[in-house]
Amino acid sequence: MTEAPEFTIGIEEEYLLVDRETCALANAPTEMMEACIAELGDQVTPEFLQCQVEVGTRVCKTVPEAREELKHLRATVAKHAATHGLAPIAVSCHPLADWKKQHHTDKDRYNDLEKALAGVARRMLICGMHVHVGVPDKDQRIDLMAQLSYFLPHLLAMSTSSPFWQGVDTGLASYRLTVFDNLPRTGLPPRFESWSDYERSVGALVSLGLIEDATKIWWDLRPSARFPTLESRICDVSPRLEHTLSIAALTQCITRMLWRLAGLNQRWRVYERFLVGENRWRAQRYGVNEGLVDFGRKELVPFAELLDELIALVESDAAALGCLDEVNAARAVIANGTSADRQRRVHAAALQAGATPDDAMRAVVHALIEEYSADL
Repeated sequence: MTEAPEFTIGIEEEYLLVDRETCALANAPTEMMEACIAELGDQVTPEFLQCQVEVGTRVCKTVPEAREELKHLRATVAKHAATHGLAPIAVSCHPLADWKKQHHTDKDRYNDLEKALAGVARRMLICGMHVHVGVPDKDQRIDLMAQLSYFLPHLLAMSTSSPFWQGVDTGLASYRLTVFDNLPRTGLPPRFESWSDYERSVGALVSLGLIEDATKIWWDLRPSARFPTLESRICDVSPRLEHTLSIAALTQCITRMLWRLAGLNQRWRVYERFLVGENRWRAQRYGVNEGLVDFGRKELVPFAELLDELIALVESDAAALGCLDEVNAARAVIANGTSADRQRRVHAAALQAGATPDDAMRAVVHALIEEYSADL
């Protein structure tokens, strides 16, 4: 077997800013963003909407290294937000907010995006988490992308944090994905035979002036347009830092496991997008509560069993990458529920205690504020 790549990791998270007292969304004050940038440099940026902030780690060799990065990023944003009576929440949809009342950031990139995508862009009051895993070889990136797609629903299920939309329980664990799928060039990635095949396809749209470059492709998993990485984009953002790290660790370890199979002249079966899409829907709808289809066994399998199998599958990879603890900690998501489950429990308890529907949603926001800082 050839020498293993480092499988470096990088994590990006998007946060919403809320007023600490009212729990309503709040635009990022210029002074707050300037203070964050002064301390964090280009690791923090405004997002499409003025109520959003995005952070990103540097290139990290290990998940424990990424933990320290994200701790610092989260703590710094929270510190500067607090001076304005605000708090960040790491959640994919605000339980109460109305997207029609939000305003996008006045930057050329976002102005062009709003013009190109019209009402679809204006509805994008959502936040996500992206995980980059370093894969230097371009053709290997494409080969691994096809195999890794099978596991995207598993990662989504554990991350689900968007059950509410505009004060209503949607019945979904990840309503964010419903909103995001309205954009063009989203969803599970198509299958390519090689890097040149991928470049030809992207080049066809660029040459027609339909997109400026590959950054305008928003598949659930894509070769990064800026870095030599595979970038998983399917996940909701997790309120708890430790859950973010478990999902990132699994992403990194699955990538290494698939690379390892190639050295044994093996590979993960590439299933039709139609079939993987069914699991994607189940994860979006139910989170970890109703299981996913194991297409090899042709059975609907409880998620806890699937996760145990997955952890066993990547155990040697987690040991090699130094993230066994984070991978094993993924079981806590099953034991305690995803963020979507926890939000619904807070909401139900508030209603049972006599809160109005709006106040019950505010109770959810207060819980999200606490969870953001719980692991710092």
